[in-house]
Amino acid sequence: MVQGGEIKEGDTILKIEDIYMYFGKVAALAGVSLEVKKGEIHSIIGPNGAGKTVMMNCINGLYHPQKGNIYYKGEMIDRLSPHKRAELGIGRTFQKLELYGGMTVLDNIRMGSHIHLKTGVLSGSVYVGKTKKEEIKEREFIEEEIIDLLEIESIRDQVAHMLPYGLQKRVELGRALALRPEVILLDEPMAGLNLEEVEDMARFILDINEEERWRTTCVLVEHDMGVVMDISHSVLVLNFGNVITDGPPEEVGKNPEVVKAYLGEEDLYISRR
Repeated sequence: MVQGGEIKEGDTILKIEDIYMYFGKVAALAGVSLEVKKGEIHSIIGPNGAGKTVMMNCINGLYHPQKGNIYYKGEMIDRLSPHKRAELGIGRTFQKLELYGGMTVLDNIRMGSHIHLKTGVLSGSVYVGKTKKEEIKEREFIEEEIIDLLEIESIRDQVAHMLPYGLQKRVELGRALALRPEVILLDEPMAGLNLEEVEDMARFILDINEEERWRTTCVLVEHDMGVVMDISHSVLVLNFGNVITDGPPEEVGKNPEVVKAYLGEEDLYISRR
């Protein structure tokens, strides 16, 4: 793990070390460790109740585990608030959509870029000078990079809660990207989508991971095993808060313990790109 220096492709950018998270006497996470390399898609899978979303909440600061440590770029971030972790470059989408339903698509996405605005409330209220320049710069980035990437130009001015669920999922991803995260936590981005929408979302995730203008490291929680096995570089498997295994998808999918705990099939491995 690199500390105090530049994080290069293949270095550990996020490290979770022996995390325990209790709710009462129930251990949602029991000694879970994970290392995510810069530039990879690292998926977390497991049955319902395995602790996947709890893990994501610990990483982005919604939960503070009772034991263990979390490191980002070699620095301990255990007690930082969610907004401080966002400022460091950790973005997040949620299993349950958290959009501003009465706002337009464009305004929802713009909300994700507020940490890049350095002007204060007073100057922002009059919208002149530096404030205006910052707003224009952020809007251009959102229009040219995010809206174009997610293919939502035609709905940019529509109210979010009026959109089909699949498009709302894109808006949620767009808002997280407006943060310009180095690491993005994706909590079941394909849940509730039809086959075509799943294929589109998988393509968007590959784009933000692989395209030079993004190169975003992804931590993905997902139940669609076809997607997980096809796009992931590494897969961590949880069951009742414990780690079963962590490794390349082709190895994880053939692991007998994973097969028994998760799907009961002979082989979870589908194909790699």
